[in-house]
Amino acid sequence: MNHPLVLGLGGCVDFEIVWDADVLTDLAREHHIGLADLDPTVPIQDERSLLCSLLGFLRADQGGERFVASSQVAIDFAERFTYKVSLGGTCVRAALAIAKLGVPSLVHLVSIDDNVRRLLPPGIDYLCSAEADSLDPHVIVQFPAGARVAVIDGEVASVHPNRIIYVNDPPNRDLVLSQELPAALAGARAFLPAGFNVMTDPGLLRQRLTFLQAAMRKLPDEAVVFYEDSGFHHQELRDIVSREFSGRIDVHSLNEDELQTYLGRRVDLLDVVQVKQALADFFHGFSIAPTVVVHTKYWALAFGKHPRRYCDALAAAIDLAGVRYCCGDDFTADDLAAVQALPARPDGQRFAAALTAELGEAVCCVPTRLIETDTPTTIGLGDTFVGGFLAALLDEEWVC
Repeated sequence: MNHPLVLGLGGCVDFEIVWDADVLTDLAREHHIGLADLDPTVPIQDERSLLCSLLGFLRADQGGERFVASSQVAIDFAERFTYKVSLGGTCVRAALAIAKLGVPSLVHLVSIDDNVRRLLPPGIDYLCSAEADSLDPHVIVQFPAGARVAVIDGEVASVHPNRIIYVNDPPNRDLVLSQELPAALAGARAFLPAGFNVMTDPGLLRQRLTFLQAAMRKLPDEAVVFYEDSGFHHQELRDIVSREFSGRIDVHSLNEDELQTYLGRRVDLLDVVQVKQALADFFHGFSIAPTVVVHTKYWALAFGKHPRRYCDALAAAIDLAGVRYCCGDDFTADDLAAVQALPARPDGQRFAAALTAELGEAVCCVPTRLIETDTPTTIGLGDTFVGGFLAALLDEEWVC
């Protein structure tokens, strides 16, 4: 099964919760949750601790991903709301986005059920390492800009829209890799490895890295390997990937939340001095590739070795993520063209010009579009960005 674009390493089923501040307010009252209880890092054992985590993220105006003690806790929480069943995982969402534009791909799955069979469209082929069907959904909560939720002694509110993911997914936690993967990589022009972030066992992670790095030796010399970082549930596992995932990695990509997690500090994304220092600290301290890509709400950039090679891919990725932001799953080619016609965000444009003046040929920075919508989609923006980047890198016609 030969495809120029191979996307891995694990997909999933998502339960996308429809935001309902009234339900959250009622639950906060039911569980007697106050401002002092809110903590995005609290271990999630039950519905109460999940609420404390969720409202902690809302107060911090941040997104993220957290492990839940059992998938049933997340499922029961989702049942409190209206929700949509969709397919997720970085590789699958990237594939779904570019499939709408006629770009085919091969995805590597570690779990499957009738939801996957029903929702995966023609144009996306797959390998799957699972021996039986299973369902351990990722529960995703999107909050809009200006979201407000009352707790027993006050109120929390957001400034920007964002999303939080709650997950306990044994197939993705174990990340069994298909024995067919090495042969699939032999004909690839680009490969996406992603999904280590939900693993919990250091020994298993090392086994998967060993197998994967051997498989990647099958890649043609000209193939690009694009590693998308994610919100790791365990810092120890992130450190193992940073130390031991080496070899054929060309691009190390991450979003603003993940960048700040690595650095252990907040970064003003429109402050050239702070971003310049953040890029240097990440590049020299954590990057596993010669080129770093950072994607944010204001801009996306490539930094390091030959960053200008990726300027067109950054622009295409921004526009594809932008059309998902304003139109959700159901965007069309016409919707994409409408986004491409929009002006750049003025703040992002000023920042990109200033950073380029500061760093010169060491960076390519592209501002995002000025998109106004009352119903933004924040789920899967990074995944869609990845799909757009890789499709553009393969010079697919839709980029033009």
